[in-house]
Amino acid sequence: MTVQMVALDIDGTLLVPGVSVDELPDDRFVRAIGGLQEAGIIVVLATGRMYPGTAYIARHLGIELPVICQQGASVHEKDGTLRHGCSIEESIATDLFTYASQHAWPLAWFDHERYLVTSRVPAAEFFADVSRVEMEVNEAPHLSGVRATGIDIISSVDRSSEVHRFLEARYGPRITLLDFPSVTAIHAPDASKGEAVRIMAEEFGVARDEVLAIGDSVNDVSMLSWAGQSAAPEHCDPYARESAKEILTGVGVDGVIAKLQSLLG
Repeated sequence: MTVQMVALDIDGTLLVPGVSVDELPDDRFVRAIGGLQEAGIIVVLATGRMYPGTAYIARHLGIELPVICQQGASVHEKDGTLRHGCSIEESIATDLFTYASQHAWPLAWFDHERYLVTSRVPAAEFFADVSRVEMEVNEAPHLSGVRATGIDIISSVDRSSEVHRFLEARYGPRITLLDFPSVTAIHAPDASKGEAVRIMAEEFGVARDEVLAIGDSVNDVSMLSWAGQSAAPEHCDPYARESAKEILTGVGVDGVIAKLQSLLG
């Protein structure tokens, strides 16, 4: 099948897991993505990062098209202008703050520009650093005037599954949940990489079967499942492995690079 659009995750896909927050993709990616764009293939980044951290990677790769950020909760033009965005219901956002406070769990609250946290913890600091945004400590983010596109409840490895079950039972389809080791990420129901990729493909006039999505983690499942063609690197998590139509062999990012190069013939 032909490929007219490629949607790429960043962390764990273009970058090897565990690298520094300032790391940039291998120059082989720069050449491969440049070749794809010269061939008329649309290349879109789809990441959990906020816009500044995404733009940092896009500039390095020579990508000037819109970027999908915050797990699909925001899509930005090259200059940062918001193209699409979706926020959590305000009443639910306030409830989430109360729930986290009752358990003394730190909470991160952010829109497409600002990143607020109730306390400084490593998980929040890492996200702020990789997103290249200033972390604002605010003990009452629900009163800040920032309408949340995303909320992270930072509990613990032992408690995060409990948080997921509680929120799923309470809110059902009114929210989207993503699980990371100690973090439960909450977004609006229409906020996902898969939905954002679908919208972008429709706007660019690309058929579903002509879209290739590549990602390595649970937050990539929606786009790996939606795209007509999808792949995950060998080190991917079980959720991506189950959803991807192809597992790419190779150490680190080598399999991803080889897949992109193969599209050039």
